[in-house]
Amino acid sequence: MTDLAIDFAGVHFRNPVLLASGTCGYGREFLPLTDLSRIGGLVSKTITPEPRAGNKPPRIVETPAGMLNSIGLQNPGMEGFVEEKWPFLAELSTQVVVNIAASTAAGHGEMAARLSELTGIAALEINISSPNMKDGGMLFGCNPQAAGEVIRAVRQATDLPVIAKLTPNVTDIVAIAQTVEEAGADGISLINTLLGMAIDISKRRPILGNITGGLSGPAIKPVALAMVWKVSQAVQVPLMGIGGIMSTQDALEFIIAGAACVQVGTASFVNPNAGVEIVEVLEAYCAENGIDHIQSLVGSLET
Repeated sequence: MTDLAIDFAGVHFRNPVLLASGTCGYGREFLPLTDLSRIGGLVSKTITPEPRAGNKPPRIVETPAGMLNSIGLQNPGMEGFVEEKWPFLAELSTQVVVNIAASTAAGHGEMAARLSELTGIAALEINISSPNMKDGGMLFGCNPQAAGEVIRAVRQATDLPVIAKLTPNVTDIVAIAQTVEEAGADGISLINTLLGMAIDISKRRPILGNITGGLSGPAIKPVALAMVWKVSQAVQVPLMGIGGIMSTQDALEFIIAGAACVQVGTASFVNPNAGVEIVEVLEAYCAENGIDHIQSLVGSLET
């Protein structure tokens, strides 16, 4: 039997396949649709210090090779998460990574400290694709200094593994990755969605209520794959690959490019059992190819 287990930043995952933030809610939504104990873990929908109602609808539109979403980080807030969502998540037989976002670096640190009081969280994923309210609304992840400040604040507030989630909407993602590594990130997730929009030509108006949204799905896979490979050459911390992973072949490409783990997102909207099916085929692939441990494939790309 192939050993699919991966140790990522001190967290033991039974296999390298996780469900991506924002695509599986807080776990309960997927319970009747898939066996969460068969995947390596799940990443919670982003939580913020205070509850958020999210953006005005429409919030989702299908694209030829994926989807645009503009949910607006709708969530119950920190205390709502602790009281309403965490009791269920804590009982799952898989690793749970909690994704957080705030409008200031200090706010991220305060959230990390609060979550450190809970028992059972595997790691924190820091959504630095959120706007920095002290910098005119520019995304933290678009500025190396701002990104570093967020990760340092979180690092100082918790002993939990810290995973920085990077936006691809930057000139040089390698520079951002190196900065968050230096600031204390234990791992890096990449990529978040690409900025996009859709237009209703009959009305000559944007389809999304927020005008623009985040593009995900197969369309962004080549971009994500290249960014994972570039970052893997420049940092020492482990990577989680995200972006258009619809099949085991997609997952393998990310792993070979340098990702120790992968996150499945848009695929779950098409097939809620996609994560489990990717694990099953991954196990068969390794057995057929004489691969004893999935770790041996990580970063095995020959150029």
